[in-house]
Amino acid sequence: MLAGYTHNGRVDDALKLFREMPEKNAVSWNAMIAGFAQNGFVNEALKLFQEMPHRNVISWNSMITGYALSGQVDEALKLFQEMPERDVISSNAMIAGYSQNGHVDEAAKLFHRMPERDVVSWTAMIAGYAQNCYFEEALELFGELLRTCLKPNSDTFACILPAFANLAALEHGKKLHESIIRIGFQYDVFVDNGLIDMYAKCGIVESACKVFEKMPKRSVVSWTAMIGGYAMNGLGIEALKVFKQMQLSGTNPDAVTFVGVLSACCHAGLVYDGCQYFDSMTKNYNITPTMEHYCCMVDLLGRAGNLEEAWDFIDRMPIKPGPSVWGSLLASCRIHNNIELGKHAAEFLFELEPENGAPYVLLSNIYAAAGRWDDIEKVRRLMKDKKVKKDPGHSWIEVNKQVYAFLVEDRSHPLMQKICDNLEKLSGQMKEAGYVPDTRFALHDVDDEQKEQSLCHHSEKLAIAFGLMNTSPGTPIRIVKNLRVCGDCHSATKFISKIVQREIVVRDASRYHHFKDGLCSCGDYW
Repeated sequence: MLAGYTHNGRVDDALKLFREMPEKNAVSWNAMIAGFAQNGFVNEALKLFQEMPHRNVISWNSMITGYALSGQVDEALKLFQEMPERDVISSNAMIAGYSQNGHVDEAAKLFHRMPERDVVSWTAMIAGYAQNCYFEEALELFGELLRTCLKPNSDTFACILPAFANLAALEHGKKLHESIIRIGFQYDVFVDNGLIDMYAKCGIVESACKVFEKMPKRSVVSWTAMIGGYAMNGLGIEALKVFKQMQLSGTNPDAVTFVGVLSACCHAGLVYDGCQYFDSMTKNYNITPTMEHYCCMVDLLGRAGNLEEAWDFIDRMPIKPGPSVWGSLLASCRIHNNIELGKHAAEFLFELEPENGAPYVLLSNIYAAAGRWDDIEKVRRLMKDKKVKKDPGHSWIEVNKQVYAFLVEDRSHPLMQKICDNLEKLSGQMKEAGYVPDTRFALHDVDDEQKEQSLCHHSEKLAIAFGLMNTSPGTPIRIVKNLRVCGDCHSATKFISKIVQREIVVRDASRYHHFKDGLCSCGDYW
């Protein structure tokens, strides 16, 4: 009864029943402590824990888990160190607590010190890496798990899939999918949600759709993953069709679903539809818009060139605009070369995120497009004075089940000379086909030849050239980039796709671009 009450959030009823019990054993004490802790009442759990006449390892573990879930890692660690006797569950709880609160290094230290680990230990550590964007470490640890005598469970697969998704490691992901089917987890809703996300983030929406359609039961997360998958691949109309199906199925969308819906409208340029969906959140579903939704709306209006309307929308926001909102406006100002609004948006970002180099680079891009080199120099001096460092462009490509990384202007790769020779040859073919380098995206006041040379060594071009050299003719090339792809690279990739007769899929910080036969799926609207 106690557990039943607490599992349904009826903590007061559980406590009343507990107090009325003539005799209480360890099971009832532990059920009540765990109930308080799991429902976020850590202080109440602690009072009972202190009252408990004879604590056992379960009592201690419940408290550690409660503190970890509430973000009180120091308190959890204090109890962990005071425990007279620990078991695997104690360490698992601490690993999860460390990871959920961003202390991945501490979680890893504890994991490697454990004398004995179960599959939950491995899953908790893999999840910790994946949740904190240590994707390569998550893949490496998953590989280690497969070499032990332990078998991954459905939670393990659900935790590792985001790592494959974010690295766009498609071949690894396909292999994992085969293992999931072989073991029998192909109809687990959490695993299937992860597979949908993985295939969508690898740019294979058809495979994501197949998983979705075969699901015997779908949760709101399943529908949301499919909507988001279509949206990030620029298939806004398809995303909205799935949303209509979701409504007809009787599944109520949540706040995350509407982020996907608004993103779909944004990438497809459906301004009117986006505004209607935004209004329906509160009118039809009683969902209060969050910063993410406001960010989507600013992006929707800004991309379409309605910059003044986007500015007015920000001005009317009932909450204080965060960095993501101003970042969306600044990116739109970059697209439409609006210097004045871009400068204002950048100034807000300089104040909100003084150590973030992205707005400085975007503002420099706006100035570069206008040939305002003196203003670029002022931005550089400001960055230097504030000791701000910009994130260099990185691109990743998976070849023969191995992920290779390239950095802008990178010269360290052993095949770099061959890569550059290949790019030079491609550049000649592209120019014959009509390609003209867009030197507005070179941020240095040098002659055009030097600007062209600089553009040639952007990280996605290096990755594409490497992929062409090391894959079979006709094989799709899949690239992941940490920043938004620049206009020149976008134009160049269209030409390359036609010349080499390959599909080239590029996932940047904003969306997916599917290049084929000289065209891009975004329709040059991104």
